[in-house]
Amino acid sequence: MRRLRFTLALIGVLAAGAIGPAAAQKWPEKPITVIMGFPAGSGVDVIARLLQAPLEKDLGTQLVFDYKVGAGGNVASEVVAKARPDGYTILLGTSATHGVNAALYKKLPFDVEADFTPIVPLNDVSNVLTINPAVIDATTLADFIAKVKAAPGKYNFASTGNGTGTHLAFAEFNHMAGLDMVHVPYKGGPDAIQAVLKGDVCCIFNQVQTIMQHYKAGKVRLLGVTTKKRVAAVPDIPTIDEAGLPGSWGGRPDGHRSADLAGAAHERSRVREARGSAAAVQTGSLVARVVRRQDLTGGWAAVGAEGCDEPTAVERVVDGASHPHVVERGNARIEEEGARRGGGS
Repeated sequence: MRRLRFTLALIGVLAAGAIGPAAAQKWPEKPITVIMGFPAGSGVDVIARLLQAPLEKDLGTQLVFDYKVGAGGNVASEVVAKARPDGYTILLGTSATHGVNAALYKKLPFDVEADFTPIVPLNDVSNVLTINPAVIDATTLADFIAKVKAAPGKYNFASTGNGTGTHLAFAEFNHMAGLDMVHVPYKGGPDAIQAVLKGDVCCIFNQVQTIMQHYKAGKVRLLGVTTKKRVAAVPDIPTIDEAGLPGSWGGRPDGHRSADLAGAAHERSRVREARGSAAAVQTGSLVARVVRRQDLTGGWAAVGAEGCDEPTAVERVVDGASHPHVVERGNARIEEEGARRGGGS
């Protein structure tokens, strides 16, 4: 099974011929707009704000954040896909916006591969099973599973929207653990987390950085992270695997062979070459210099994120072929074309 985590990357529109070598050398000459598909205070927003100041300093220009929230990030992705391909409109994309959504939505108003040029990977972020102990007083994952199994249909779990990563993470968990729980979608991470804090729902799988302040304040309890190894920001919290659900979070989906992945990765590389992404390489090198600064990566670690390297991280973001089984188990497929619903992480 696939590890349920997010990979974040900067993604832009840099089409063939749009930026010649001379123009790329002068970039940037004006503010850069970063289109955000998830609301202020969301997990993606936390990462973006950590990145903002060092990027502005090193690039010598302002980053303007423009929030286009909706449809699990699709609204923002569509804006970027249709923007002028000059390197001044970029997206903070995730494995949801350019992976899961391709399996989740019947039809998207853009092509997740052909309409974008990945610039640089940022980090991997773990989800963590977070509970309100006043609603379900479990101290371990095994205890949580036992209590939920004893009362089928009693407990509600929150998500940041239908079909979002937080929804699919719990859907996969419930499938593996054999649990019957009720899904309650909210419009974004802040609303979903408030529902947990108020006791409207018992729990949520959400990104570590969105939970940290509430965990430190003793308002929630963490039972397990979804990555293969423990997260440095919460080292005492076990992985789901070691906490009692072994074999569930360690690899690719059933039957998804490495040879298939290699072929898909080669095809994506060929598409990007055909689109003339030399300018993206130059742009990406400037951004990568900032992204990989030790002080910045240290800041990510403090909120539960982990740096990731090219090329596998970017390929993982656009690896939509690996997500359909999770969508099916979550009964989360959205049939409307270009559906503009749901919030996001």
